Amino acid sequence: MNRTTFIIDGFNLYHSVEEDAHQLGFGSRGTKWLNLRNLCASYLHVIGSNAQLEKVYYFSALARHLEATKPDVTQRHQVYVQALESTGVIVKLSRFKAKEVRCPKCGSRNVRHEEKETDVALAAKLLEVFARDECETVVIVTGDTDIAPAVRTASALYPLKRIAFAFPFARKNKELAQLVRTSFQIRKEAYVAHQFDNVIQLPDRSISKPATW
Repeated sequence: MNRTTFIIDGFNLYHSVEEDAHQLGFGSRGTKWLNLRNLCASYLHVIGSNAQLEKVYYFSALARHLEATKPDVTQRHQVYVQALESTGVIVKLSRFKAKEVRCPKCGSRNVRHEEKETDVALAAKLLEVFARDECETVVIVTGDTDIAPAVRTASALYPLKRIAFAFPFARKNKELAQLVRTSFQIRKEAYVAHQFDNVIQLPDRSISKPATW
């Protein structure tokens, strides 16, 4: 048995999902209501015939700074988190931090918000699951090279463990692919195939897909 855990970079995947929606003719909506557990399970065959889904970790952050212009942005994300958790996905939320940026040309100052802690939290989880012997294989869902140092370290410390990359659609990264023996790209059609039902019925409540999704 090859216990396989997926660690998902939520924002890297989100931008891929948006691009996928445009390419499939959905505009800015259509594939955000993504059942990550089912999506991950559908790619276990790439890892091997004995691969068994162990855990799915989802890392992201609530964009509260956008609420002034998009009042329901946080609520939509929280509803999605509830949907993920209803399938056993383990959600880890970080935060956005305001940062003042000076324009080098005109000297004007503007405030930008940057996602904080997510990359470090994702890297720490990679090392943690190997240290605790939670699985034999970790599949990292991202195309962001910020994870590269953690992958090198984990590979050196745990040579008997296996790391693979699942690149979100249109996020394939050659640099990351060279770090591991197994990598693959998620097909855009897979996003469509693994959507939650519009209403998820639980024993004590129901979770409904946001109207604008």
